[in-house]
Parts: sequence; C-alpha cells; structure tokens
Amino acid sequence: MNKPLRRIAIFCGLLVMALLIRDNWLQYVKADELRTDSDNRRVAIERYATPRGDIIVDGKAITGHTETTSGDFKFKRTYKDGAMWAPVTGFVSQAYGANQLEYLEDGILTGNDDRLFFRNTLDMITGKPKEGGNVVTTLNAAAQKAAYDGLKERGKGAVVALEPSTGKILAMASYPSYDPGTIAGGGESDEKAWKALDKKNNPADPMLNRALREVYPPGSTFKVVTAAAALENGLYDDADEETDSPLPWVMTGTRTELKNEGNIPCENATLREALRVSCNTVFGKIGADLKNDKMLEEAKKFGFTEEQFTPVRSSASVFSDDMEPSQVALSSIGQFNTAATPLQMAMVASAVANDGTLMKPYMVDELQASNVDVIEKTDPEQYSQPLSAKNAQILQSMMETVVEKGTGTTAKIGGGVTVGGKTGTAQHGENNSKNPYAWFISYAKLADGSKPVAVAVVVEDENAVRENISGSGLAAPIAKSVMEAVINSNK
Repeated sequence: MNKPLRRIAIFCGLLVMALLIRDNWLQYVKADELRTDSDNRRVAIERYATPRGDIIVDGKAITGHTETTSGDFKFKRTYKDGAMWAPVTGFVSQAYGANQLEYLEDGILTGNDDRLFFRNTLDMITGKPKEGGNVVTTLNAAAQKAAYDGLKERGKGAVVALEPSTGKILAMASYPSYDPGTIAGGGESDEKAWKALDKKNNPADPMLNRALREVYPPGSTFKVVTAAAALENGLYDDADEETDSPLPWVMTGTRTELKNEGNIPCENATLREALRVSCNTVFGKIGADLKNDKMLEEAKKFGFTEEQFTPVRSSASVFSDDMEPSQVALSSIGQFNTAATPLQMAMVASAVANDGTLMKPYMVDELQASNVDVIEKTDPEQYSQPLSAKNAQILQSMMETVVEKGTGTTAKIGGGVTVGGKTGTAQHGENNSKNPYAWFISYAKLADGSKPVAVAVVVEDENAVRENISGSGLAAPIAKSVMEAVINSNK
C-alpha cells in the first residue's frame, strides 16, 4: 500500500474509533441523563401517558386528571377549587412545567420515583397499568376555606395557620389567586390564560404565593418578638413590671421623637399595657436598650434571616445587622427594614403558644404509593427555642390581654376558648404614602389548655378608606374564622 492510501486508511480508522467511543459514551455514560432530559420529547410523553397521582387534603383528593382529545399527551391535570388550593399545590402544565408541590413531589406523583420501583415492578408483572403515588398534606380543608373566603372579601393578602405542637401547616391561602387547571394543557386557551396571569399583563400578580414569597413590614405584630427579647435578656422579668419608658421619647442618637398612635397610656407602661394598647415608645426603646445584636439574635431564633422549606421554599424574613440605635428602635416596632412573610409571623405566634418551642413548619404528612402504602412519613421536628417556657407563658398572658380588652377584641371566640393575639398596622410606600397593611397574629387555647392553632393574617386592602384600616378591623376577623374552623373540625 502506498503512503497516501495508508494515511487515508489510518485516518478512516481513527474516525471509526471516534464514532465507536462516542456511541458507547452516549449509550452507557450519558444514557440516564439523556433519558430524563426535559428537552427529550419522549420524557414528556411518558410523563403524561399515565394518570398522575393526587394531592390529598382531609382524606380527599383536591386534584384529578382527564384524558386529552388531541396531541401526544394522553392525560392532563385537573384541580378542585383550584384557586383556593393553588398556594399549596402549585401547577403542572404540559406547556409550562410545574412548581411548588407539583414540582417538588413530581417523582411520586408520576410514579417515577425510585422508591416506587417495587410497586411498579409488581404492577408490570400483574399487567396493571402504571399509576402515580399520592401526596398527603397536613392541610385542613375548613381552615383553608375560611382563610380564602376571608381574604376574598377584603382584597389582597395571605393567611398561614400552624399547629403549634407539631409545625403542621393547616391553612395557607393567598389572594388574588388563579386556577392551575386553566394552564394544565398545551392548547391555545392555556396559552391565553398563561399570558393573562403574567405580572406584566396582570399587576395583581395572582401567581405570587403571598403566604411564602412576599415579605411585608410586620408593623406592631413584631412587638411580640421585641417583648420576647426583653424577657429573654432579663431587661424586664414580669408582664406587670413598669418599664423605663419616658414620654415623649427621643430616639437615641437623634432629635426625633418616636410617636405613638393617638393619646395612649405609654409613659413607663408595663409590658402588658404596652402590648395591649401597642406603644411604639415602649418597644422602640426596648430595641434601642437591647441593641442590634441581641434583637437580631432573638429574631433569628424565631426564623428571621433564613429561608424556610415546607417543602416549598419561603423567602427569608428580614431583620438587619449594623443598624444605628434609632434604626434598631424602628425595626423593633416592625418598621424600617424589618420585613416578614405571613409564614414567619405564624411561626412567631406558634412558638409563643407552644410554651417557647418553635416547631419546623411542614405541609406534607405522607407520601404514598398508588395502593396507599406509605413510602415516607414526616416526623415533627423542633426548629428552635426562642423563649423559655416561663417567658412564653408571660407573653401568652400579655397576648391574651390584647384580645380580652385591647386592640384585638374582634378575635374573641368564647365558649371556653381563650385567644391570644397582636394587631399590626404597617406603614407602606415612600413616606407612608400608600394604604398600610393590616396584620393580626394569634393562637387559640381550649379549656383543657391545648392550643390547636396559631394564625397570621395580612391584608393589603388598596380600596379601603385609610382611616378604616387596622389589624383589628380587617385581619383579626379572618384569623377568628380560621381558628374556629380548626377547633370545630377537631370536635
């Protein structure tokens, strides 16, 4: 063979070898990655080839499926009371993917999770069609309805209810909302609905989960955290001890007085009285006296500065570091940079109700195979200990005074049920130019001493008359309805 032919033969041999190496690389090394790649059309076809498992509340499915009449996908997702449950379920769409529980538990719901291998193998042997598993939530249907209906009557906002002893999420409502079923397919109507939900086309932003992803200035509800810091750091030892709170009080390092709302008895007021009438001067000075580090430490114990995973991610609530004394004072009454999700403020109320122990919030109780065998069970887990039991009980007595004869009387339930709470009206907009946010956090205590529910409510009523906006008037009645729903469903 002459030299040119030999070179061509060697070159062709190298090409064949490269082709074989590439083929083996794709078939063996990259096989799993390619098989599950979201851009692989076969993956999507397989995903919708069988009925999707359900998301369960109170033993009943709040999701379903239906067969499609055209295209490659055989089944699509359906929802019952979709708008009410969207902050819990999220959506799954043939065209737009998935989010929240639908995304996080997709493996279980489609039946593709490795933990379902044995079940799927049995079904294959017996000839039974493949089915997805179920996600059993901790939610309470009656509480969710009370929360959603209450928000719907009043405007934008969110509600979170927790079971203090376990951290179970009992309600998580956000308004305005959307029906995930309208975008579950891949047709023209779904595309139209998707565009209508886009924030660019809909300033109300109905797809925003306000319960988890929106942070609001918490206003006076944060005074519960400040009171906890005062007790935990020994600044004051008793609810009925007079505080060192002059009136007027000029914020440290400034010439600016911190004002109270109206002519209320705040001069040297006790902690109980200061919380009852919501004294800015008392709690602002507590924050300034304790200084930034101690206030930040207490806020972190309640969950501030960290994202929470329920398993759906919640935005981190904010309490700043490196603040001036006057900024600490304003932050300690829930203004300046302080910002919280409704979940975070429900955690605050829950920790106080649970004698100082904060349980990690969660909304998935069980993961099930299609035959309802339990694949995974969530065990309650302690998150932190923001208060001692003694100080928590002091703070409970203070919050109960707020509802009994303070700013939170609209949350009273009666019938042997004691309610502890705190109202808040948080400034909003540059120079407080927009309608404030109305807040209420609370818990219910039964005659036997148990506390089955803690709630946080925030209402953004843009259409209300500014003077009529208050935590007591807008938010507390919703919290009351949610607490009653939980109590009645446990009977």
